Amino acid sequence: MAKIEFPPEQKARLVAKLQSYLDRELEVELGQFDAEFMLDFIGREFGAYFYNQGLQDAQAMMLSRLETVSEAIWELEQPLG
Repeated sequence: MAKIEFPPEQKARLVAKLQSYLDRELEVELGQFDAEFMLDFIGREFGAYFYNQGLQDAQAMMLSRLETVSEAIWELEQPLG
């Protein structure tokens, strides 16, 4: 898996959300640098778990849709006679 990187605008939003959460829930004020450092840590240490779960969810959804398509194809079968 490639390193998880976000465009600057998206990373800034994530950092702001992290800062807001920590301030609101834990009453911890985190500066910009520390919040970016923490976000990078979370991505590096936990990102693969979220990524892999997303892949598993996508695969399950795709298999479900393929099953529906497969059933629809069988419904098109013409009787032999």
